[in-house]
Formats: sequence, C-alpha cells, structure tokens
Amino acid sequence: MKLHSSGPSAPLVMDSVVAVKIIDKTQLNPTSLQKLFREVRIMKVLNHPNIVKLFEVIETEKTLYLIMEYASGGEVFDYLVAHGRMKEKEARAKFRQIVSAVQYCHQKRIVHRDLKAENLLLDADMNIKIADFGFSNEFTIGSKLDTFCGSPPYAAPELFQGKKYDGPEVDVWSLGVILYTLVSGSLPFDGQNLKELRERVLRGKYRIPFYMSTDCENLLKKLLVLNPGKRGSLEQIMKDRWINVGHEEEELKPYTEPEPDFSDTKRIELMITMGFPKDEITEALVGQKYDEVMATYLLLGRKPPEAIAPSIPPAVSYTKRSQANSVEGEKKEEWDASRKLPSSSSKGDMAVSPLVAQERRKSSTASGNSAAGGMTRRNTYVCERSSTDRYSAIPNGKDSSLTEMSTSASGSSSVSPGASSALASTRPRHVKSMSASGHPTKSPLPPIEDNAEFKG
Repeated sequence: MKLHSSGPSAPLVMDSVVAVKIIDKTQLNPTSLQKLFREVRIMKVLNHPNIVKLFEVIETEKTLYLIMEYASGGEVFDYLVAHGRMKEKEARAKFRQIVSAVQYCHQKRIVHRDLKAENLLLDADMNIKIADFGFSNEFTIGSKLDTFCGSPPYAAPELFQGKKYDGPEVDVWSLGVILYTLVSGSLPFDGQNLKELRERVLRGKYRIPFYMSTDCENLLKKLLVLNPGKRGSLEQIMKDRWINVGHEEEELKPYTEPEPDFSDTKRIELMITMGFPKDEITEALVGQKYDEVMATYLLLGRKPPEAIAPSIPPAVSYTKRSQANSVEGEKKEEWDASRKLPSSSSKGDMAVSPLVAQERRKSSTASGNSAAGGMTRRNTYVCERSSTDRYSAIPNGKDSSLTEMSTSASGSSSVSPGASSALASTRPRHVKSMSASGHPTKSPLPPIEDNAEFKG
C-alpha cells in the first residue's frame, strides 16, 4: 500500500510504499495472542539493514495492523524458481547478509526458528530482508526450548526427534539448508512424505553437486551437523574461508547497531511543517511508541529507492489449500504429513494487548478507522501456523504468478489515520503449495544433476 503521511492540517508531502500485515484478533485464542504480542515485541527491538523494519503498530478492538518495510523484489524462493541456482559469488553476497542478520538476532538472544527461502525477501537493490518473526522467541543461555516449529525441509534433526534445544543451533541448521538451496537450486533433504523426509534428515546425508566448490562444501559440513553441540556458531561461521572469498580485507564481523537517531533536526522541522506538534514528536520518539508520528519520522529517513516501489501487478486468482508450509506443535508431538491442520475453534477471552499505549487503541467503530466491511479475497489471506495460530495478512514482497495457494478471511481495508489509499496486495506470504515433505509441488526447485556426488 502507499502510505500518505500528513499532519492534522498540512498538505500531502510524502508518499511511501509500505507492507501491511493485518491480524484478526478475534480468530486467536489467548495463547496465540500472546505469541503475536511476542512477535511484535521482538520486531520492535530489531534494527538491522537485512531485517524487515517495523514502522508502526495500529490496534483496534478486533484487529492489529503492522506497518512494515516493503521489499519489492519478492521472495528468494521465487527468485530461484524463476532464475535457477545462484553462482557462488552471488550466493555468497546474499548469505553474508543472512548470516549477519541472524547472528545479530542471536546476539540479542532472539532465535528466528523459521528461516527458509520463503522468508527471505529482496529489496529493490536485491539486498536480503529477513521477514516473518511469527515463530521467533527469546532464549536464555542454559535454558532449553521445546516447541516444534518451522518448515520440515529446513528443520534440524533434534526437532524431528522431539528433543529440547538451546535455540541458535536450529537456526544454524536452517542456514545450512538455505546455503545449499542458494547454490544448488534444490533442497538437500526431501522425500515423498514426511516420514521419508524425517529419515533423510536424521541420516544427515545429502548430495554435493559437481559444480559446488570445495570451500562451499566445507562450510556446509560446519552447518549441517547432526549433533547440535558440534555445529559451528555464527561467530565461527563468519570467519569461514568461503564466506570471505573476495572479502579478505573486510572479513564478516558481528553487526554493530548504531545508536537510535531521534534528533535529526531536518526531519523534525519537516514534520512540524506537516502539522505534527513538536512535543508530540519528542514524546513519540523518546518513548518509541511506534505510532503514526514515529512511523513518519522513520519513513522520512529512508533512502529514495526504499521509499519508491514499482507498480503492483493486478490481482490473480488462488486456489484454497489446507496444507500449510509451516507447522507448529508441542513437545513430543510428531509431524504427521497426512493430518489436516484444524482451524481454531477456541477463541477464549481477548487478552490485554501490551503492544501499544492505551491512547493508541482505537474502537473498531471509530470514524475513518472502521474494521467493519469485508476485506476482499485479493488483499487478505489466512496464514495457518498451527491449529490455534491463524491470522490474516497483507504480504510483503512483490506479486508473482508463482504463488499457488491461499485461504481468505474477512478484515478491514482501512489501515491508518494517515493512509489515504490502500493498494491491494495480491501475494500471500505463507501460501506456498507444499507436498507432505514441504517441497513445492507445482513450481519445484529443479533436482540436482544425476552426476552429483553423494556426501554425508
């Protein structure tokens, strides 16, 4: 959508394209709501050039809107389907950005837990933007996590075994799968069904294509290690030879987050001319409220290429599918490829939202912000994460005819007080058509050549 930002009495002075995620809170039970609140809380503390940036949080009685950075290049998954595998030089550039962003998360004691090609977006300059922190969680050294989550083809062996895990090591395994996928254009582990996929992951054997360099193969051996305790840490991976080929004088290092710049006088003066009172600007920035005021300040600081996106293609039709590509269960529950994810039936009492200040909550019947009225099929989709965690979303990434499935939900096309128009997004974020093993069925990544070498 295009976000037109102007003050109470000022003319339109800025026009930025952003992504909007719409969550229908009435479809979530208290547990799912708490997971949602955790996702937003985590997004608020992340500030990395290769992670999708959160600008604003708008909450009504029934709906939550997340205004985020728009990545016009679409998903890495679709890039690979359209263009095939990457040359190692290109894959290295992307993988360095991914490792930097994930290591930054781990440094902040945050684990993503759903890293995959579908959750890696590309901006207008083909830079990586990690998205979708719906399965993310905070971890403590020495304290184990026990929730199964993520996508089976990218899941670490310990998840299939039902073992508790520290957190970062499951991301490291997923990074190994991602690296293999970037360089080969296919998944290292796959099967006709989930049982077969599980067996292959637990064996830890995969084929090395003849064109893969020895350095790349050696890096994979540090990432795709069955014993989580022996997997390389991302600090170690940053020093790997393959990672730094061509960057010998600028070895990849942990990202140093700059101090927040909330005192840019040029932006503040411009906002005052737009009609924002100076005291409101100061209050919003100091308190990091993630409201319209803070969003305007952040957007004014974006570079032109990030503020201008290509025109959004026309809507396309999608076929409803009940099989989701990300699954979540409790400890000791085994993935069942034949089981259909049930819809949430227990809504429970509405949890008190910790996301925004009390004054930011708006009634769903408020003028100009009404959540009433059906959201059309072309701009809202149901994201099925588990039997109790479903919400609708306007997706990030560019529209593509490669998308193969979606389900619809009702919601609101109204986004924020400063939004004068909402362009319909036609691309669901979590709606890839998957086989039982999680491999795309209609537009699969190509298989490895027959003369590939088998390693394990």
